[in-house]
Amino acid sequence: MKNTGIVFALAAASVCGPIAHAAEKKIARADLPPAVAKTAAGVSQGATVKGYVLDNENGQTAYEVEMTVDGHSKDVAIGTNGDVLEVEEQVSLGGLPKEVQSGLKGKAGSGSITKVESITKQGKIVAYEAQVKSGAKHSEVQVGPDGKPLDHEE
Repeated sequence: MKNTGIVFALAAASVCGPIAHAAEKKIARADLPPAVAKTAAGVSQGATVKGYVLDNENGQTAYEVEMTVDGHSKDVAIGTNGDVLEVEEQVSLGGLPKEVQSGLKGKAGSGSITKVESITKQGKIVAYEAQVKSGAKHSEVQVGPDGKPLDHEE
């Protein structure tokens, strides 16, 4: 009887595992709707496109163009109507205002910041997000454009 729990847990993991990742799916450029393809072509001009992702977050469908521009990463989320929803672009920690650097370092604690991105919505930077490594653990922290904690995650 002790093995029953293990078998059930493995069965549940095999059924639930794919569902957890179903919200984000790699797709081909040919799978983009026409309005999205037009915007994707415009925002990726001069960039090296790494791929396209279909994402469904909180019931909202979006398409993401993952690319490299001038040696740094840039991801652009596009709505089904072709509107740009969000831009995440890699930035240099040292090039940010001191209050943003302090805010990110404070939230990272003893972890080391491995990558920083600006998050832009409607043409305005709404947050900075840092990837943090603490031993084998990876996490993300965010602060507002003023370096202060956010009321909600962007």
